[in-house]
Amino acid sequence: MALKGSLVVISGFSGVGKGTVIRHMMETHEGYAYSVSATTRQMREGEQDGVDYFFISEEEFTRMIRDHELIEYTNYCDNFYGTPKKFVRRMLEQGKDVILEIETQGANLIRRQFPDALLMFIMPPSGEELLNRLNGRGSETKRVIRQRMQRAAREAECIDDYDYVFINDKVEECADQIHSLIISQKARTDRNFEQISKVRREISEYLKGE
Repeated sequence: MALKGSLVVISGFSGVGKGTVIRHMMETHEGYAYSVSATTRQMREGEQDGVDYFFISEEEFTRMIRDHELIEYTNYCDNFYGTPKKFVRRMLEQGKDVILEIETQGANLIRRQFPDALLMFIMPPSGEELLNRLNGRGSETKRVIRQRMQRAAREAECIDDYDYVFINDKVEECADQIHSLIISQKARTDRNFEQISKVRREISEYLKGE
């Protein structure tokens, strides 16, 4: 019997490589569903609408808020990001492990709605390496990079709210560590209540029939 899927929240500083880690994990392991967020920011080179994000207007985003179609949403560096509700719930019921790549503010909202969600924070090896990765994008101004570093300083104060922390030094190792932890959660007794009850019942029935 398939277990109900896990809801996995992955956060981290801008530039830390969250998306790269998630893509590697999903390419090398089965059973995952990536929850594509809606955003009002501009599409970057190499991104695809409906794959990396749903790129929508502020007017459409406002409508989704009004119609309660988002589990959470936040404003990050002058752009809105949000998690569509229907897809997440459908995938969880199908037994998929749903990956949400969201900011710290949204993670707290998810925890209130889904107490069993796994909250994971990806960190860089150092602050200097984070700055190098932001500069290495080559797509953002010094002003935007400074904004992202300022935001990182605020996000660093929220790390204690997460269940697990991973260092993204090598993408493959970080992805495998996260996958292993997600799989281990499936062995928790509170995730296997039906199976435990079934075995108890069958043992009891056998003893009664002797």
